[in-house]
Amino acid sequence: MIVSTRGRYALRVLIDLAQNGGGGPVPLREISQRQELPVKYLEAIVPPLCKGGLLRSQRGKDGGYMLSREASRISVGEVIRLTEGKLAPVSCLECGENICEKAADCLTLPMWERLDGMIDGYLESVSIQDILDGNIKKKVEK
Repeated sequence: MIVSTRGRYALRVLIDLAQNGGGGPVPLREISQRQELPVKYLEAIVPPLCKGGLLRSQRGKDGGYMLSREASRISVGEVIRLTEGKLAPVSCLECGENICEKAADCLTLPMWERLDGMIDGYLESVSIQDILDGNIKKKVEK
C-alpha cells in the first residue's frame, strides 16, 4: 500500500491547477516548471485524470489543462484510484470480490477490510481544496 510517484505527482498537478488555473487553461510546461517535474512524465499522468473527469484539456495556442470542477469537489481518493487503482492493504482485497479460498475462515480478514474502509473513507474525505487550505490536520484530529 504505497502511493507511487504517479499518484503523488497527479495530486501536485491538481493542486497546481487549483492555485494557478483561475484564468483558463494552464500548459503542462508551466506546471512542470513550477513543480519541477518532467513534462514527459506529466504527459503520461494527465490522460487518466481527463478520462476520469477531473481535468479538461484545451488544444491550440492557448491550450492546456484546467480542473473540470471546483477543487472542493475533487477528493484525494478519486485521484489515487485513477492513478493507482485500489490501495488495498492486502492483495485479497485488491479486486473487489475476494476469491481467496481461505476467506471464509480467515480470522484477519475483517481487520484488513476495516483498514481498507478506513483508508478509502479518509482519502474520500479530503479534497484538493482541503489540502490548499491546510485543513488536513483538522480532519485527522476529528
